[in-house]
Amino acid sequence: MASRRVFVVGGHTTRFLGKGNPHFIWKKHPDFGKRDNPSLRDMLVESVQGALKAAGPKGLPAALLDRCYVGNFAAELFNQQGHLGSALSAADSAFMYKPSMRIEGACASGGLAMMAAVDGLRGGSSDLALVAGVEQQTSASSRAGALFLARAADFPRQAGIDDFTFPCLLARRTKHYANKFSDFQMDDLNLIVEKAYSNGNKNPNAHMHAVKINYDKAKVSDRNPNFLSNEEFKPYCRLTDCSQVSDGASALILANEDGLRKAGIDISSCAEILQCEAGCGNLYEDPADFTVMDAAKAVVARVYEKAGVSVNDVNVAEVHDCFSIAEVLMYEAMGLAEHGKGANVCKEGITHLEGRLPVNTGGGLISFGHPVGATGVKQVHEIFRQMKGQCGDYQIKNQPELGLTVNMGGDDKTIVSMLIKNC
Repeated sequence: MASRRVFVVGGHTTRFLGKGNPHFIWKKHPDFGKRDNPSLRDMLVESVQGALKAAGPKGLPAALLDRCYVGNFAAELFNQQGHLGSALSAADSAFMYKPSMRIEGACASGGLAMMAAVDGLRGGSSDLALVAGVEQQTSASSRAGALFLARAADFPRQAGIDDFTFPCLLARRTKHYANKFSDFQMDDLNLIVEKAYSNGNKNPNAHMHAVKINYDKAKVSDRNPNFLSNEEFKPYCRLTDCSQVSDGASALILANEDGLRKAGIDISSCAEILQCEAGCGNLYEDPADFTVMDAAKAVVARVYEKAGVSVNDVNVAEVHDCFSIAEVLMYEAMGLAEHGKGANVCKEGITHLEGRLPVNTGGGLISFGHPVGATGVKQVHEIFRQMKGQCGDYQIKNQPELGLTVNMGGDDKTIVSMLIKNC
């Protein structure tokens, strides 16, 4: 049987919340003690109900869905809650008794949930599917949360590199990159940060929507410290180089052609997932070259090859900028820049909203935020929204025909990449 086509029908992404957002309630907020932040359940319910309403001109009854997938990394640690596949009935009683599962792959959990849904739709085991991603991380202190997230590394070997394991692991990449390429400077990363915050300032759902960081503010100062305790790598990571500790959820409705007919949805309102690929590196080994995202490069190359396209055909992209150096390395992994020249892409304006290939148009993980289980779903939703002209102040000028996502778990250990075409 021939593989079926798969489409994004509609979706919903919650506001991403955390410290620095005026809607987030913390101890210095005027509403502290008067109202609470959304819970894991609240965010999951909002995103799922919103996705159902956004599917087609009249919305989609949950009863029509065949299978459901939830991407989540660490709810057992942050929220003392696992078993999230069975949480969807809180959004609609019609989810009762439907096949539903939670999928984990570190910060690529959402992307893997997307891939599982795509595989089922292509093979015909389902015609209409829900994919949701969710994470609530502000329930723990930044130090405790960093230790929770370190479970995505080789914990016995790598967690001790610093109290903030992943910032330090990516700072290690930055040091190697700076040592290998003499024309690269730490201040080149300020351009990545400035772009992220500029885009996020235009996005009302962004965690850091109200926070303005320009090139000069991204330099080291009392307000932007080198916070690592590891003296070797401390100079290579500043606070603004990091993605946000965010709470949030994102959900999408996917369908094959039979599903579109069942739901009465016109294909012209959709976007097609042309290719979906994933791949993993070795958790227990460091890369041979810290200046290359090997897994990302291999998976994206496979996407291009199977689709018969190149990076020159891509009009918009969402890549995993968990740290500013990661975006630079992703530019190179996706073929947008030669090895050692990734920072130049942003410097030349190519990846800005007005550029030839806008990247992370809503602010990326650095400014939009990074509720880790939701990120891989949100990336696809953002491409869909750009294609359908739904991005408001950060809508790019030319309607994109082809979009790329790259979702990463751990330090380039799990990669999910999708190529999406506007219908």
